[in-house]
Amino acid sequence: MPRPALAGAVLLAVLVALAWMRGIDHDESQYVAAARLTAAGLLPYRDYAYLQTPLQPFAFAPLVWLFGPLDLAWPALRIANALLGGLTVAATWRAMRTAGVDERTATMCAGLFATCDILLFSAGTARNDALPAALFAVALVPILRAERGDGTMGGALLAGLLLSAAAAAKVSYALPAATYGIWALLHHRHRPTSVALGALPSIVLVAALAAAAPDGFAFGTLIFPARAPAEWYAATGRAWKLGLAIKAIDTAKFLALGPALLALVLVARWGRPSLLAWLTLAGVASALLPSPTWRQYLLPALPPLFVMLALRLERLPPARGWYRAFAGFAAIGLVPSIVAVTSGTGMIVGVAETRALAVQSVGGTVATLSPQFLPDNALPDPRFATGPFYFRSRALVTASREARLHLVSHPRLTASFAMRPPDFILVGGEGTWASGTDELDRLLERWAVTRGWGRVDTGGRLRLYAPPAARRAALPAIRPE
Repeated sequence: MPRPALAGAVLLAVLVALAWMRGIDHDESQYVAAARLTAAGLLPYRDYAYLQTPLQPFAFAPLVWLFGPLDLAWPALRIANALLGGLTVAATWRAMRTAGVDERTATMCAGLFATCDILLFSAGTARNDALPAALFAVALVPILRAERGDGTMGGALLAGLLLSAAAAAKVSYALPAATYGIWALLHHRHRPTSVALGALPSIVLVAALAAAAPDGFAFGTLIFPARAPAEWYAATGRAWKLGLAIKAIDTAKFLALGPALLALVLVARWGRPSLLAWLTLAGVASALLPSPTWRQYLLPALPPLFVMLALRLERLPPARGWYRAFAGFAAIGLVPSIVAVTSGTGMIVGVAETRALAVQSVGGTVATLSPQFLPDNALPDPRFATGPFYFRSRALVTASREARLHLVSHPRLTASFAMRPPDFILVGGEGTWASGTDELDRLLERWAVTRGWGRVDTGGRLRLYAPPAARRAALPAIRPE
């Protein structure tokens, strides 16, 4: 097997293993819920709230159809992201080769990319980071062919399709996509008309869903990301987390967990303006726009950055000390994943919890802040499709608008359940053991207990509550609280 192919196979095996063993993260809740609800025929924004651009639920719904009956939808989404993470690295390697980098340097730089904690986290959880990153990295190949003068109409169509799809999966890729669109308009060898035509399918998808529920679309993609973090961090006494100084520290820290920060310093010293430089800057800018900045937000900057690094190492090799520094930073980048694997609960626990719920014949709609644990025969209550992330808010929208958007915040829980109670309530998955907040689960649990709902013993960390009358005869081991 050729060396790059062997390295790619090893990388895929490692990424899949990390995805299986990495500890549970409550960030995954909303993405698993969206894929489950879309697979059931519901549309984002119109039938349930979704806090991102809408492509991923449609892309991942087939995995729910395939693996849901086995109660393995959540692990399947994690493994899909691991494979997409491998594709991101492989496509970046191919982009390096397209840019003229030799195989040895390209393989080394792709390996450095693979040690970045930004990538490893994004490929190890069921979030919406790996899909757009893979689409963006693959798009770099026809983009760089066009940049060297070998572009074709088909390549331009493909670049437009992939970039727009990346933005349709995660809004932070809209800025790099727009940057390339402007570059194509200024450099006609990129065939801007064909690029625009390639972007049409994704534009049509987003526009159609926005037209079907304009208020829900605006809230999910614009209003919530702009207002919710400030409310949450102020409510928890951590408003300092939103300051510019903390943003700068966090950004440097995340880039330094792996060779990305060193790569950025080296290519900046090269000082060569290029399309890749603009795409990297657009990726960094998109990460800095939201507050606070988290590691996965920086992923759009990495594929073009590491292509630039490969070009820099080949055309103007630095002193030997730089290579030792890169090796050291690569080792540092692996530390968070090692810690996450050794100290986390992993998917074995997640699958066990899901199977325990399936044994209890849980069905219908379930109000829960951790919908990723639900078995196939139960659906998340659409009001909880965002997991804990809207529920923890207080006054982002009015009560009537909240109902129209299929949402519920914790101060309005009683009013919302009075209009339409769920079939079950599930708590315990939003605890600190899953990087969540125990108090949010206690709010749901308190509502169930004070109204006489019976607890079903699942034998794990999760606690299931059934209403006093409906279904009680069919449920084993119910005990009043």
